[in-house]
Amino acid sequence: MTENGERVWHGRRRNVRSTGTIGGILLVLAGFAPAAFVSGDDIAARARHLHFSSLVIDTHADTTQRLLDPHFDLGARGAQGSVDIPRMREGGLGALFFSIWIPSRVRGPRAVAQAEEQIAAVHEQVRRHPADLVLATTAAEIRAAHAQGKIAALIGIEGGHMISGDLAVLRKFAAEGARYMTLTHSGNVEWADASTDKPAHNGLSPFGKEVIHEMNRLGMMVDISHVSDKTFYDVLASSQAPLIASHSSCRAICNAPRNMSDAMIQALAAKGGVIQVNYHVAFLSQEFLDAERRDPGINRAIEAAARKRCGESEACLLMEGDRLTREYVAQGKLPRVDWSKIVEHIDHAVKLVGAEHVGLGSDFDGANMPYGMEDAAQIPKITEALLRKGYSEGDVRKILGENTLRVMTDVERVSRDLNHAAQQ
Repeated sequence: MTENGERVWHGRRRNVRSTGTIGGILLVLAGFAPAAFVSGDDIAARARHLHFSSLVIDTHADTTQRLLDPHFDLGARGAQGSVDIPRMREGGLGALFFSIWIPSRVRGPRAVAQAEEQIAAVHEQVRRHPADLVLATTAAEIRAAHAQGKIAALIGIEGGHMISGDLAVLRKFAAEGARYMTLTHSGNVEWADASTDKPAHNGLSPFGKEVIHEMNRLGMMVDISHVSDKTFYDVLASSQAPLIASHSSCRAICNAPRNMSDAMIQALAAKGGVIQVNYHVAFLSQEFLDAERRDPGINRAIEAAARKRCGESEACLLMEGDRLTREYVAQGKLPRVDWSKIVEHIDHAVKLVGAEHVGLGSDFDGANMPYGMEDAAQIPKITEALLRKGYSEGDVRKILGENTLRVMTDVERVSRDLNHAAQQ
């Protein structure tokens, strides 16, 4: 979910090489050609096989807002939005973290209750679609779902304001399946500063350090997307487990405060963490961000028009905001951003810290997507683009999902160690 204040509106023919074996030719004809059998100009076929044999994980989507609509069916291919089961299947998505999001201005019992409603909505979708979805809370459960041909549904809490300053609420969310918490959203919480608010705590407060320790003990990944730079470094020093940035991009390419500096990405990686690149156009493109900043009236007009049609329906506001943004692009009032900018951010981070510390965190259904990456069905383009840039298949698999699984496994190990130590 992206905000400014509360929201930013924003196959080719196969050529068989001579192998001397009938088996090799049959593999190619069947569409399962290993690299040794694929000609240099047939990367598309190789990419498709690689993508659909990999475990692809997206660490952040705001589709949960749509789940609150009783008329929305996750099992039906939709004409709106970015995520549903058919398009997840078409895009080879093996696991998705459904974001639990409440505006930063909503606090106290109301925020807790609304978060609980969204968690229940995710559970309900799993119940409705048992042939396609399974709730997962561990790396092993994600792998098991993939082996069964199912999509793993996971839960992430987007904003520490939803625990209402109470570790018991954090524990309840974890018991209900939440496996990460983004420490802040657009506004500061009582114990941590956000990247898009005025500093109030000089980073992480003493209670904030208790939150980090409890998340480590519970086996919840600590997510530093949205936090201030000072908060990030405080969290890095406090956490015993690696961190994730579930949906952040590279500040060196697009200087948005929500993005991470090169120094932050390096520090994150040094502790074993992963930056999952966000697809939002104003985090991908400096040109787009500059255009928004030059004329703030555009965002105000988009927000006003969206609210006139949608009222307070967050799901409607998100889709209408995206539609209106595209109208402004078509009119030449905002620049067009192509999906290849996602690959540019991935490549920058990989060159900085290695393929072991980069992943995918789309922000589907919560942000303005670039052209060509409108929905989950388009994800295979990223795999092909990385292969065309010369990435090894092993490194592509890491970026698609294995890095996130590694962090989850490390977080689970730290949790076991802390709980074992507490029993001694």
